[in-house]
Amino acid sequence: MSFPETEYGFDKDLTVRLRAFSKPEVKGFRKWSLLQLFTLGCMILVIAWLLTGVSNRFFQPDLMHITIALGTLGIWRFGWWFNHAVRAEIYQKSKWPAMRARASQLWESGWRPPHLHIQMTTYFEEPAITKRVIGSILAQIKREGIPTTLYIGTGSVYDEMIIREFVETHAADISGDLAQLVFVRQNQPGKRMAIGLILRAINRAGAQPDDLVIFMDGDALYGTDVLEKTMPMFGVDPDLQALTTNEEVICYGPAWIQSWLNMRFAQRRLAMQSHALSDKVLTLTGRMSMFRAKHIMSERFIRTIEADHLNHWLWGRFRFLSGDDKSTWYYMLTCGAKMTYVPDATVYTIEVIKENGFERMVQNFRRWSGNMLRNGRRAIALGPRQVNPFIWWCIVDQRIAMWTMLVSPILAILGSFIDPVYFWSCLIWVIASRILLCLFLFRYSRTIDLSWPFILYINQVTNAAVKVYMIFHLSKQNWSNRGNQSTGHGISLKASLQNGMAKFQLLTTACGFVLGLAIYIGLVPSPF
Repeated sequence: MSFPETEYGFDKDLTVRLRAFSKPEVKGFRKWSLLQLFTLGCMILVIAWLLTGVSNRFFQPDLMHITIALGTLGIWRFGWWFNHAVRAEIYQKSKWPAMRARASQLWESGWRPPHLHIQMTTYFEEPAITKRVIGSILAQIKREGIPTTLYIGTGSVYDEMIIREFVETHAADISGDLAQLVFVRQNQPGKRMAIGLILRAINRAGAQPDDLVIFMDGDALYGTDVLEKTMPMFGVDPDLQALTTNEEVICYGPAWIQSWLNMRFAQRRLAMQSHALSDKVLTLTGRMSMFRAKHIMSERFIRTIEADHLNHWLWGRFRFLSGDDKSTWYYMLTCGAKMTYVPDATVYTIEVIKENGFERMVQNFRRWSGNMLRNGRRAIALGPRQVNPFIWWCIVDQRIAMWTMLVSPILAILGSFIDPVYFWSCLIWVIASRILLCLFLFRYSRTIDLSWPFILYINQVTNAAVKVYMIFHLSKQNWSNRGNQSTGHGISLKASLQNGMAKFQLLTTACGFVLGLAIYIGLVPSPF
């Protein structure tokens, strides 16, 4: 979709989109239209016809060993997927309802936290988005009667004037009484420094250990009852230290990017519920996470955000640019903290994509994958006892999966040199298997999108390839959302040598990976 040219047009369009989300979510088969059921039926019939009409090469003697490798990997990867699906169902049907019932009962009894601190960073955000975000926060503060201080980290007067004007116009009745607004102008570049300045301001203001602190972004719009759904979780569970919420996405950009993001968020819901069954999550999402204030009172916690870094044998000591949510998550892991996911509290992420859609997708993968790889290694080093055995293996599996995901397309291509029809047999399997996986994902989506099976495979292969690239370029970081920041792109002799070594490692590893597979299938003779 094209971006609205005026603030009024943007606000009007946003209203229409949010109204669609406010409708009760349709469940089960009622999501499906007759046209979608007919299309799915046709897809299944085509797959069945291809399976019977195209000569099956999977069990051909000279290709059998390839089929065994692909089948073994398939059983492992799909078994892991279905394991997550079963765990998500257990969380949704068994564990979560009791958690929600206890929290709702406490809230209705009148419980409120002593004080709520909200830290939000914004950087030249669209005015219509900023006003919506601030309005959604203040409306809930007023309705619930929660003493709140809203700390907003800014980089210039631009965002401050928009927010101040909106509050003075629309929230004068609660500003200064129930809610206080504090601007924290950062004096050093980067979101991490802005968050650090805010956390120090919260401590100077006299935050107490039992207060609650929200971490959020300037483009995260609260659903109607986010505070009511999240805060009492801490009241009923003294061991709970942090949580994150459900997300929906509103995208201004290419239609296929909206479909891709919708699919990604459906994957997120399934995975988050599976992880939460172990009282942990794999990220405390920066869009919206909540903590007990005792953690932000720790200097180590603040420095983990401000100056998080990695010591690498090739790149030396380098600081993290983005991924503050991964840093807070890692800190909570070191504390053995209990974390959870609240599936019925929704925050709306507003994505504005004005550049090339595919480039933006790859850029996001580089940022997400880089953050995962930089933090995953040290999280694994904590060990399964500290992290939790299941969550620890999830982190390990993330690093394994980027290689196993590339095995099937490479083997399919190499196998076609032995028998050209083998590639088409693999392609049929890919389409059929992704249709099956998406039938599970549709349980976690608001609508049915039959482009997902194709987008899912492109997503998996592209993400795996980007991860392989990033594991050799951990210091390279780009972040267009915060003033097009970048690091790890030096032009000095040292930087050139480092980049040359990283490319040499990447090239030799990739060639060795492909060569090993070629030797395995007999396309290249073994040197031994």
